[in-house]
Amino acid sequence: MPVIPVPKKSKKSLPVHCISRGSPDAGAVGADAAKWAKSAGFAGEAGKILLVPGGGGSLAGALFGVIEKRSGFSPLAFGKLARSLPEGEWHFAGDPAEPDLAMLGLVLGGYSFDRYRKGEARTLRFACPKGVNPAEVARVAEGVFLTRDLINTPASDMGPDSIEKAVRKLAGVHKAEVAVIKGEALLQKNFPMIHAVGRASAEAPRLIDMRWGPKNAPKLTLVGKGVAFDTGGLDIKPASSMLLMKKDMGGAANVLGLASMVMAAKRKVRLRVLIPAVENAISGNAFRPGDVLTSRKGITVEVGNTDAEGRLVLADALTYADEEAPDLMIDMATLTGAARVALGPDLPPFFTDDEALASAISAAADDRADPVWRMPLWSPYDSRYASKVADINNVNSDGFAGAVIAALFLRRFVEKTKSWAHFDVFGWSPIERPHCPVGGEAQAIRALDEIIRLRYPS
Repeated sequence: MPVIPVPKKSKKSLPVHCISRGSPDAGAVGADAAKWAKSAGFAGEAGKILLVPGGGGSLAGALFGVIEKRSGFSPLAFGKLARSLPEGEWHFAGDPAEPDLAMLGLVLGGYSFDRYRKGEARTLRFACPKGVNPAEVARVAEGVFLTRDLINTPASDMGPDSIEKAVRKLAGVHKAEVAVIKGEALLQKNFPMIHAVGRASAEAPRLIDMRWGPKNAPKLTLVGKGVAFDTGGLDIKPASSMLLMKKDMGGAANVLGLASMVMAAKRKVRLRVLIPAVENAISGNAFRPGDVLTSRKGITVEVGNTDAEGRLVLADALTYADEEAPDLMIDMATLTGAARVALGPDLPPFFTDDEALASAISAAADDRADPVWRMPLWSPYDSRYASKVADINNVNSDGFAGAVIAALFLRRFVEKTKSWAHFDVFGWSPIERPHCPVGGEAQAIRALDEIIRLRYPS
C-alpha cells in the first residue's frame, strides 16, 4: 500500500521495534510483547514481521527482524513493512542503522502499478526518524516511481508519441524546455541512424531534447535509449524474447527518473536530456541486415544485426550531445543480454575511462544501496566489430564480450565530453523484493543522484 513519509509521529502512532536475531528484550519492547514473540516463535529473523496485540483486540505495534550489518541485509528491506503493516500511523521505536535508506525502502516498497486495475485505497503514514527529511525521501521516490511507471506501461500506450508526452509532462512540472526533431526532419537535421531504426513504425521516430537550468551552469547531459518496443527488426526475436520488450525504453525511463530528481532538488546545473524515441518494427521499409548507415558523426556502420539497434540510435544522440562538450555525460540503455549473462538482472554494469568518476560511482552506489559494477572499456577489442565494407559493424562476429563491445562502439561517438559513463541496465525486477514488486525498476539513478549532489550542490 502507498506509504506517506511524515515529519513526526502522532499520539496514535504505533511503534515498529527493530529486532536483531534473538529473543526480543522485554525492557525494550515490553513484557507482554516479549512473551507474545516467544509464543509465536519470533526470534528476530531478518525480514520477519510480527504484529503485537494490545488490549481489547487492538494493535500495540510490530516487531521487525533486522541484521545490524549490511552483509546479507539491505537497508531497503524495510520496504516489506509497506506490504505487511495494517493501514494507519506508524513510527520506529528506535532509529534503524541507516534511517534515511530505511525510510526510502519503506516508501519504495509501497509502490504498485495500478494504471489498468483498481489499486489499494489504504495508506500508511510513517513518521521519519530524527534527521530524515520526508520531502527528500519523497523526491527520490518520485523519480523511481516515474521510471517504474514508464517501463511498466505496455508499448500500446508507451510508443514514441507517449514517450514524448511523458517528457513534456515532466518538463511542464519543472518549467524545462523541450524541442523535438521528428520523422523526415531527422534526415534533414542529420540523424540518419535514428531515422533508419524507427522508420518502419506507425509512429514516427524522433529525437527529444529537454533542457533545464541556467545556461552558464556546468553542463550535465543524460542520454537514454528510448526504443518503445523491440521486435528485433528483420532479425526478429523469438516470441519468448519479445515478451518484455516494452522495457526496451528503460534507459529513457531511467534518465527521466534521474532528471526528475535533479530538477526537484534544484541542482546548479544546465541539465540536458536527449532521448532517441523509436520503435524497432517490421515493414517494407525496415532497415536490413547488410545495410550501411552513415552516422551523424560521419562514421559508416554496417548493420550486422538489426536487433542491435539501440547502439545505433544512441550513437547519433551521443554525437549530438558531444558537440556541446558537456562537463558530465551519462547514457543509460537496456543494451545487451550479455550484461545480464555476466552480472544478472540486479547488478548493472557501467563503463568509463574516467578513474575518478568510476571511484565516485562505486562509492555512491554502495552508500545508497544502489548496486552497480564497473566493467572494462578494453581497447584491444575495438577490432572485434570491424567491417569489410564500412568503417565499423554494429556487432562483433564471434559473440564474445557483447556488453564490452557495445560500450566500445558507443565510445567512438564521444570525444569532446569531459567525463562520460555508459550504464547497461536491465530495467526490470524479475522477482519480488522488499522494496520493489516484479516489474519495471530504476537502476543506478539513486547512486547517480548522489554523484550529482556532491558535484553540483543546490
